[in-house]
Amino acid sequence: MNKVLSGFVLVALIVSSIAIIGMATPFKVAFVTPSTINDSAWSQSMYDALMTIQNEMGEGNFQFVYSENMFVISDAAAAIRDYASQGYDLVIAHGSQYGGSLVDIAPDFPNTAFAWGSTANTFSDQGITNIFSYQPYSEQGGYVNGVLAAKLSESGIMGVIGPIETGDAKRYTEGFEQGVMATNPNAKVSVTWTGSYSDVSLAAETARTMIKSGADVLTGTSQMVIGAIGVAKKEGAIWFGYDVDQAPLAPKIVVSSVIVDWTVALRPMIDAIQSGTMGGTVYDLTLANGGLKIAVNAEGLVGKTIEGIINGDIKVGE
Repeated sequence: MNKVLSGFVLVALIVSSIAIIGMATPFKVAFVTPSTINDSAWSQSMYDALMTIQNEMGEGNFQFVYSENMFVISDAAAAIRDYASQGYDLVIAHGSQYGGSLVDIAPDFPNTAFAWGSTANTFSDQGITNIFSYQPYSEQGGYVNGVLAAKLSESGIMGVIGPIETGDAKRYTEGFEQGVMATNPNAKVSVTWTGSYSDVSLAAETARTMIKSGADVLTGTSQMVIGAIGVAKKEGAIWFGYDVDQAPLAPKIVVSSVIVDWTVALRPMIDAIQSGTMGGTVYDLTLANGGLKIAVNAEGLVGKTIEGIINGDIKVGE
């Protein structure tokens, strides 16, 4: 009897050991971002991507935490260092302003991978081997929005509200201008760089100035554009979005949005880390690889036509 019981105990121990060995350690990510995860722009796009990855892999295999509103560089650097010291597999510094901090921090944590963007710089020329970078070819999406904008603008005057003339904001603006001019060489594109990613009031003020100057189409990048979208909605100007689908903010005036799908960079990045490669790769996001997508809002696209028929400005059948 004792031998039988011993056999059962032995089998149970073996099964338990196999279960423990088979349990995968979850891949852990920390995410530091300059604005809120529901900013309808830059930070939300990365949060949405991380949620998508978690849904694909399962919460037991993929976990992430975040620190938002890290617009003060020193605060962000402290958060990045703290996450690295806690043993996260990947720390994402989601902002081009965080590069200097990574150069200081990454060498101290060779077993942690870091990522940042929008940039092509992994600092490998400085001997750093554990930093990835990512960059959207936002000029491609900007071009598409520019073509649509030129076709829909009645005044031929369009305004772009950008934060700082660098990274994907610069590339998007250049693409938008190129798309407009390729469609309507007589159009005018006015560009204002506010110098801030987060000043919602300044973006709103800039939008008002542009509309008073004749612009009937506006676009822009970064989390500050929430203010500009509000003004465009109030004044009836058309808006073209970037980062996420911004149609829910103003369904009648948002014509299309360039969606940045960071999962196209995150999936291969995670695979690389799990295979032992901790950095050195630049991940590009394009229309071709699905890193950029165009969300066309039907209501915004034909909104003015419908409104014109309703209010009598457009006569049909006469």
